Amino acid sequence: MDRSDVARWIAAYESAWRTAGTDGLGTIFTEDVRYVPSPWAQAIEGLDALATFWEAEREGPGEPFDLASDVVAVDGTVAVVRVSVDYAGPPPERWRDLWVIDLAPDGRCRAFEEWPFAPSQPDGH
Repeated sequence: MDRSDVARWIAAYESAWRTAGTDGLGTIFTEDVRYVPSPWAQAIEGLDALATFWEAEREGPGEPFDLASDVVAVDGTVAVVRVSVDYAGPPPERWRDLWVIDLAPDGRCRAFEEWPFAPSQPDGH
């Protein structure tokens, strides 16, 4: 796996998020995917559970947002990606995330861990 493989997967993820329904999730995630939506959340196990989560989290395929990403590191099958997502709203929302992605040999994601940060979160000071 290299940076271009990761970039292709991110593009497919964004496309799936912008597409109605969840039928396409099997093209980007393995059947036994382990998806952790934040460091404090319980893992979502399996494609069916992910589909339920996915539909609950988004407003729909027409949800206006801009996504930008930067592949920070790739080590074997694991990549770390810095992601910026700006939702148009109302009200507008800004998120800065770190994604840890483990891709299977077929290019689908078998493990996904997200570290989401929003401006409204306490900064720890």
